[in-house]
Amino acid sequence: MNSNKMQKAIQLYNTLSREKEDFSPIDPKEVRIYTCGPTVYDYTHIGNYRAYVFADVLKRMLEYNGLKVNHVMNLTDVDDKTIRNSQKEGKTLKEFTEFYTEKFFEDIKSLNIVPPTKFTKATDNIEAMVELIKKLLKNNLAYKSADGSIYFDIKKFKNYGRLSDLDLEAQKENASGRIKSDEYDKDNVQDFALWKAWDQKDGDVFWDPSTSFGASTKLGKGRPGWHIECSAMSMKFLGEQLDIHTGGVDLIFPHHENEIAQSEGATGKQFVKYWLHNEWVLVDSKKMAKSLNNFYTLRDLINKGINPLAYRFWLLMAHYRTRINFVLGALEGAETALKRLYGLYIGLGGDIGKIDKEYQKKFKERIGDDLDTPRALSLLWDLIKDPDVSATDKKATILDFDKVLGLDFENIKEEEIPEEVKKLVEEREEARRNQDFKKSDVLRDEINTLGYGVKDTPDGQKISKN
Repeated sequence: MNSNKMQKAIQLYNTLSREKEDFSPIDPKEVRIYTCGPTVYDYTHIGNYRAYVFADVLKRMLEYNGLKVNHVMNLTDVDDKTIRNSQKEGKTLKEFTEFYTEKFFEDIKSLNIVPPTKFTKATDNIEAMVELIKKLLKNNLAYKSADGSIYFDIKKFKNYGRLSDLDLEAQKENASGRIKSDEYDKDNVQDFALWKAWDQKDGDVFWDPSTSFGASTKLGKGRPGWHIECSAMSMKFLGEQLDIHTGGVDLIFPHHENEIAQSEGATGKQFVKYWLHNEWVLVDSKKMAKSLNNFYTLRDLINKGINPLAYRFWLLMAHYRTRINFVLGALEGAETALKRLYGLYIGLGGDIGKIDKEYQKKFKERIGDDLDTPRALSLLWDLIKDPDVSATDKKATILDFDKVLGLDFENIKEEEIPEEVKKLVEEREEARRNQDFKKSDVLRDEINTLGYGVKDTPDGQKISKN
């Protein structure tokens, strides 16, 4: 099948048009994707990891369809939160953010997320941000306020509000305020800071563009606003026009709306062709968030004995555009189902045959339909149960599906059964041969208390971990 036919088969829901669209990259040779990464001021909570698992499945799906992907993810290591929290801990900004960056890398590895082509830190790209701000000043879309900060004038950008579907006239009436914070509420539409003039709260976190990047750069001593960071870094590493930009729905406004304004205001070109957003993970019907103190980290799950891949599996059981409510019991149920899948996979034997083309075709259709992972998982179960597909071909096809699902079937190993359990199973086998079923039941209960189950089959006893 040629690549054009493959690309037509892929449909993605574009937040900008509010409908599913056929996907076709700007450059057929390379798909350019930017993902808003974490702000490294604390452990990333599992609600945020939905965005990174979603972006990972998207990238895997595109590569599965034969496309080359250039994927960039930023690490926000300078903003109000990183400065505030580093000062509280008495650490330098770099020392503080590098610790949480390393923890983020550990987490994505445990979730089997393929690292992007490039990670990029905000503090490594200040010059690119300064150059972008200079363009916006030159294009008369930005201005300097009384305190020396530089703001973007949203009244002068005619398409402002299109992504988030804001009422343009109403927002223009309310747009005269100024806001220094990196975040503001959905209905609080105001000019936003591109460059924040230094004040005492920033301590030793500042840049002086006139000495760092040439005397003609008259922004004044300060630091970048949060929004300008992503515009500058995405365009620096991927060019002025991106195929896909991903993130959680909470970033649509103001962050992504502001990215569009800054980027298109500077270049005059459409910034992003397809905007893709994943929905929230809720707890008690509220968004999981550090500000609400209702969040879990991956470490919390690991401490409860839950495999992080069970969380990935649980996310894949729902469509990325569906809100999901996190309940520990549901996650434990997902882990049980995943263990069962692993057990069935191991039970197929050691040999790997050929990919079943009919199942592969169906999988491509389902995963290419706006990443329909629930239906893709349903197909995986169908495949395992299908008596007309050989065990070796099932293995090959499962491994093929897993290139997108990322559940790490390739590295699943049969668990070593403890000697104590093996001994009890042998004793039970002997009791059954002697038709001592009472003793057999007692031994089954003992095996259960050690965390294992035993099932009688025509081929003998089968042991599994509970």
